[in-house]
Amino acid sequence: MKTIIPDTSAVIEGAISKIIAEEDLDYPEIIVPEAVVCELEHQANANRNEGINGLKELQKLQEAQDNGELAITFKGKRPTNYDIKYAKSGEIDSLIRDLARSEFGTLVTNDKVQAETAKAQGISVYYFKQEYKHKELSIEKLFDDDTMSVHLKENVVPMAKKGKPGHVEFVKIGDKPYTYSDILDIYNEILEKSRSDPKSYLESDKDGSTVIQSREYRISMAKPPFSEAFEITAVRPVANVSLDEYNISEKLMERISKSAEGILISGSPGAGKSTFVQALAKYYAEDLNKIVKTMESPRDLQLPAEITQYAPLEGSMENTADVLLLVRPDYTIYDELRKNSDFNIFADMRMAGVGMIGVVHATRPIDAIQRISSRVELGIITSVVDTSIYIEDGDIKEVFETKMTVKVPSGMKEADLARPVIEIRDFETGELKNEIYTYGEQTIVMDLDLVNNSSSNPTTAKSAVDRLAEQQILRKIKRLIPKSKVGVEVISPERANIYINEKYIPKIIGKNGKRIAEIEKDIGISLGVEILENTPGHLARGEKFEVDIIHTKKQLILDLGKVNGTQNFDIFVGGEYLLTATTSRKGEIKIKRGIELSDILLDAIEMGLDITAVKK
Repeated sequence: MKTIIPDTSAVIEGAISKIIAEEDLDYPEIIVPEAVVCELEHQANANRNEGINGLKELQKLQEAQDNGELAITFKGKRPTNYDIKYAKSGEIDSLIRDLARSEFGTLVTNDKVQAETAKAQGISVYYFKQEYKHKELSIEKLFDDDTMSVHLKENVVPMAKKGKPGHVEFVKIGDKPYTYSDILDIYNEILEKSRSDPKSYLESDKDGSTVIQSREYRISMAKPPFSEAFEITAVRPVANVSLDEYNISEKLMERISKSAEGILISGSPGAGKSTFVQALAKYYAEDLNKIVKTMESPRDLQLPAEITQYAPLEGSMENTADVLLLVRPDYTIYDELRKNSDFNIFADMRMAGVGMIGVVHATRPIDAIQRISSRVELGIITSVVDTSIYIEDGDIKEVFETKMTVKVPSGMKEADLARPVIEIRDFETGELKNEIYTYGEQTIVMDLDLVNNSSSNPTTAKSAVDRLAEQQILRKIKRLIPKSKVGVEVISPERANIYINEKYIPKIIGKNGKRIAEIEKDIGISLGVEILENTPGHLARGEKFEVDIIHTKKQLILDLGKVNGTQNFDIFVGGEYLLTATTSRKGEIKIKRGIELSDILLDAIEMGLDITAVKK
């Protein structure tokens, strides 16, 4: 080992310094491949800690040369763009092996594949295998038995959430603010452990944000430019309970054991959803001997060894789902459902016959079902979700079941308005709580408490169905005359009046009354058209008007009317600015499904928020 050629892994791990000390080498020659320097430089430029550590190791070797302990030189060719592009295929490793062969030196590596390949080519190899020794992280020492999460930020005193779900306090756990240097040391320590600990995983690594699951700790780290300051948040479960410790009725226990196969677990952040899901997973795996898998990002559920936890395969949960459909587990836990793609994957796997348990953030029991109702076809909702469990303060607050029927929705009176309706009933009492059905182009989630309250107080409150009809009529009329003021009033369950400017009446009625007849057929009630006095023909610049949204499989289309083609508009959701866009010639703004903007609009529709446009 007079001549040593290290590869990138050996430099990062500090193998050369350790080998010289352990083997007591006398003035060895160290030849560092230029390909190694190039790779370390690239990693350091990307703010990756291993690149910085590698460059510091080379500086350490330079100091050793100055002290007369070794000789260090840099040789070989720098990798081309082709070599960098195919680095994962071994092109850069090949350059390093070529240099070791030509210099008749010993290749030092921490990479098992690199070592075996060099042996196959007859190159002298020293495989530096670093044994992992479990070491407690500094941030772990800030946790006690009651700590749920620790929050560190530069120039701020460390804080922690302590207690149990429903009884949490946010308290200081120190007197002195952490400096940037303090946070950086903890950051580097966590990254180092993620590379060596077999129970630590790098779940996400983006510019300014890194998420690591280190055993039971989910650690999120943010730094500029993503955040204005360096911060680290570590979260861990504080409770590990069995299903027996929950107040579960015999009726619900029987349903969970025998018939529930599409389950949604919902609740607000910190309510105890994950703790309940863990207990449910253990019950299925250990008590019922079912095959249970999970889909998580990050993988932070604390589960027995027999339950395999899957991350997004090649960054995609769709790929993970493809694998699971081949594995065919009895139950799959999907933690958590947020985006359109998550709900679609959940529905596809459930329709394929896999028992599914989904975790959803929600502030009301109905919210979980409402979120999925806008993303899957109405007719398959009961096949996708049969049971919804709402968790609050660490306990089961409400349980809903879904059933499909054909009837006239509550609050409507005409028999010809019968349609498929999804009934949401309280599981324990059977009381009807909500109904889901289509009304015109919209999917409606109707709260039966509102309907019952309105019908019991007809003089003080307008029927919820009447308000819904007014909104639907208003949307359809606005599509025809978007720049005119329109008034709508439901005067009975069978009739409504439309109030518009006199010059627009022929456009609404249509030739031989054909257009208004189509609207009446779609809405289900007859319409009268009245003159709205003192109505201007066009909206003034800066005046808001409601936007109609058309749903397609691939897009959400904001229809502002053909008269507004090729014009600039600001779009607002619930009074908050969302985006500025230019309409097409047809007066449309098209937004692709699956991106953040479409998710915001879908959530706004579910919550009943106004979506308005203002001409710039």
